[in-house]
Amino acid sequence: MFKSRSDKFQFLEAFRQASFVEKVSLILSSWWGTGLLPWAPGTWATVTAVPLAACVDLAEPASRAILLAGFFALAIWAAGRSQAVLRRTDPPEIVLDEVSGFLMAMFLLPVTWLTLALAVIFFRLFDIVKPFPIGYLEKRLHGGAGVVLDDLLAGLFANLCVRGIFLLGKGLGF
Repeated sequence: MFKSRSDKFQFLEAFRQASFVEKVSLILSSWWGTGLLPWAPGTWATVTAVPLAACVDLAEPASRAILLAGFFALAIWAAGRSQAVLRRTDPPEIVLDEVSGFLMAMFLLPVTWLTLALAVIFFRLFDIVKPFPIGYLEKRLHGGAGVVLDDLLAGLFANLCVRGIFLLGKGLGF
């Protein structure tokens, strides 16, 4: 518990001393401060990404792919810059990677309460457990890419699981 408080204090102190661009990266990478929440900031960031996923779903499929790629590029930049400002590797306050991963989990899926719930559950499961190759990827990459790309893969796994459930359901006549 004490470590969590000192991390938050370090984040706020770094923010106070940061340049404008560094402040932008800290705000984005903490998903507007969600990463500063005391319990399960990654889960909260995932849940707060639901409206963004619903908005992305309004775009045409090709536009969704472009939006997703742009969001991942932004997340890699913000996470990398924030790590440098905070002088720590993958600090818990950086949660934009969870938002990015959840967008991948919902990519080209219909936005319904069921798909959203399943995507949140599967994404968080894969992000926390980190089965191969997710954990391997997280350890091999560095900087912003190391923070974000394991979540991209966790989101892809979640997306495939949700698709599998729906295919199985159709096959069983549901």
